[in-house]
Amino acid sequence: MSAFTVTVPASTANLGPGFDAFGMALSLYDVVEVRVAGSGLKVEVEDAGAGGVADVPTDETHLVVRAIRATCEHLGVELPGLHLRCSNAIPHARGLGSSAAAVVSGVAAGYALAGRELDASEALQLAAGFEGHADNAAASLLGGLILAWCDAGRFHAERLTPHPSIRPVLAVPSVRSATATTRGLLPAVVPHADAAHNAGRAALAVHALTARPELLLPATEDRLHQGYRAPAYPASTELVATLRAHGVAAAVSGAGPTVLALTTTGILPPEVGVEGFDVFELPVDLAGVQVAAQ
Repeated sequence: MSAFTVTVPASTANLGPGFDAFGMALSLYDVVEVRVAGSGLKVEVEDAGAGGVADVPTDETHLVVRAIRATCEHLGVELPGLHLRCSNAIPHARGLGSSAAAVVSGVAAGYALAGRELDASEALQLAAGFEGHADNAAASLLGGLILAWCDAGRFHAERLTPHPSIRPVLAVPSVRSATATTRGLLPAVVPHADAAHNAGRAALAVHALTARPELLLPATEDRLHQGYRAPAYPASTELVATLRAHGVAAAVSGAGPTVLALTTTGILPPEVGVEGFDVFELPVDLAGVQVAAQ
């Protein structure tokens, strides 16, 4: 394919207790238009990634370009030149998988440029290799609910379909956070009781997310990472606590600072204050990355 469009969904990760293991695709999309050119590289960026503090590079260091190059090298394809137009709706550095989405779009574009059908297993190795973990990348790649793990250096993911009554609501603040920064707040050792707690709640979360959504409140309780990261985003931490006190299964989305609420109504309790947050429902995306010829 010499001209095509890649559409890739945002994602939320962890879902409370499933640190680096749970991911879910959301119906908010970055769109990358790709054209083969005679030579050189041109990258245009619009929306969430253009201008101001959210500016992104428009040269070979652009994450989509890097992923395309890596994928084409993996597939043995040389490119004469590229013209990319990136329309980014996924906000950057908010815990909604913007980096993973960029990498997945680049990997999918690389397969299209090679004239190859996307190999989900190998595509996951390429995409998760950029991230170092597979939860967000697998969600953007496959859609739906993801259980991810790494075994002997190889990434794996199992896709599940979440219960149809689950309606995620996201509260997105204006502040940003960096995954590297928030990971730096995590201790090297955690109490055995906390590890056991999260193992049980993660198992319960799979059941709640797929079959028993009425169990989501206890199933999303975490002791492994959110408490340690709380100083990085106090307003998000407070909103999570307030929502949970009102019976809403809330957690920090990925590395934060966005707050994820797993509801069955699509709305938050009116008595919960959300000043400083943009709140909207984002249905689960079930399709994952899509490539369409222009």
